[in-house]
Amino acid sequence: MKNFLLGVFATFVLGALAAGGLLHAGVFDVAADAPHAPAVHRLIGWARERAIARSAAGIVPPADLADAGRIRRGAGNYDAMCANCHLVPGADDSEIRRGLSPVPPNLAQPDGRAGEGGAREDARRFWIVRHGIQATGMPAWGRGGMDDQAIWDLAAFLKALPGLSADDYRRLVAASPGHSHAGLAAPAAEQAGRRESNEAQAGQEAHAAHAHPHKAGAHAH
Repeated sequence: MKNFLLGVFATFVLGALAAGGLLHAGVFDVAADAPHAPAVHRLIGWARERAIARSAAGIVPPADLADAGRIRRGAGNYDAMCANCHLVPGADDSEIRRGLSPVPPNLAQPDGRAGEGGAREDARRFWIVRHGIQATGMPAWGRGGMDDQAIWDLAAFLKALPGLSADDYRRLVAASPGHSHAGLAAPAAEQAGRRESNEAQAGQEAHAAHAHPHKAGAHAH
């Protein structure tokens, strides 16, 4: 038994050394236009979905994700932040999407995951938008400044997206506040400094507007 365990350990060490040697030699291709082998791609996808499911398990979605206001607000942020990679109704592909590996899912398609319902899928959307996914090009919008309410607005829109026509999409985006979420507001100190600067500038402009011209040399001594 002892010899067997030593053999297993030695095999593991040799395998790790061989893998380390290959990585050190630079033979592992990291180019975005050289995708993983299908088996590796499936393994990574499976591990990613298991990690997301575990991380999102404790998230409780709000009850108003079908609210028209949420969906409308989410439309503006989706158009500004997501559409280039995840597409819009009527679009088949985009320049940036073709250059990404893995290719981002087309969330405007009814056969994508965006339209799947249930609290578990809602929580999954929220977690992905908030935290992003490593090595996929999907950013952590929570770190980028998007607050939780804005993320839920986007999750509400994602749920509705596959059922929208191209005209529906354009109308929602046009009616939205655009790229707007409270989390992108500057920190309070920065805002206060900006307000003081603006007020000072406004005061100077008001003083200049009410200034009385003086003849040259009138105050000369």
